Amino acid sequence: MSSSPTDIVRAAFRHYLAQDREAALPLYADDFTFTSPQDDHIGKAAFFERCFPTAGRVKEQRMLHVTPADGELVFAYYEYELTAGGRFRNVETITVRDGLIREVQVFFGATV
Repeated sequence: MSSSPTDIVRAAFRHYLAQDREAALPLYADDFTFTSPQDDHIGKAAFFERCFPTAGRVKEQRMLHVTPADGELVFAYYEYELTAGGRFRNVETITVRDGLIREVQVFFGATV
């Protein structure tokens, strides 16, 4: 049974928050790229080294919307609170092709 792109995105966020790297790794393509205001098209290895471990800074995260834009593109809109304080909202565009996350672009929002 194959999962929809939105199911794959939701699973990736769950594994990130749980810091379950072994469950998350198979969701990402080998040629995966990640872009945010702090990272410019980094690859899978750099993402899992630099970005994936940051969930420890998150006190709480709520998925507000996980919305398919087309057959491959998913928009994820979420709110999170940091353990150090501050509540924020971000949007990610996530490309899922052939059951794998190929690209993530993160757009940082302002303090809520």
